[in-house]
Amino acid sequence: MGAHTPERGSKRPNGAREAEILDLLQRADGALTPREVTERIGGGLTYNSVVTILTRMHTKQLLTRTPRGRAYAYAPVTDDPGFAARRMRSVLEERSDRQDVLARFADGLSTADADLLRQLLEPDQ
Repeated sequence: MGAHTPERGSKRPNGAREAEILDLLQRADGALTPREVTERIGGGLTYNSVVTILTRMHTKQLLTRTPRGRAYAYAPVTDDPGFAARRMRSVLEERSDRQDVLARFADGLSTADADLLRQLLEPDQ
């Protein structure tokens, strides 16, 4: 192959790219278009790859999108703690043994975390 091919970003799992883009969007002052994401993300991602990733993240309900010119602007539906809480709920909802799962989770909490959880569940006490 005699033609020089520009070096692209290393092949990374889609989840890693999604996490990278989500982090970028969470740090942004507002919603970003795919072009803005492409310019800021670096790492050799093409515009089409960014559009694909953003569209998949929107389909997964991780991002909202609003029309901006001829494109969409994307923003996270929640912040990082909100996403962690969504993952925790998702795992719990997948299980039929919710009581056992919650009991094991509570057993694994540190004393400080257990106290904090009690305060959050019983704010008036």
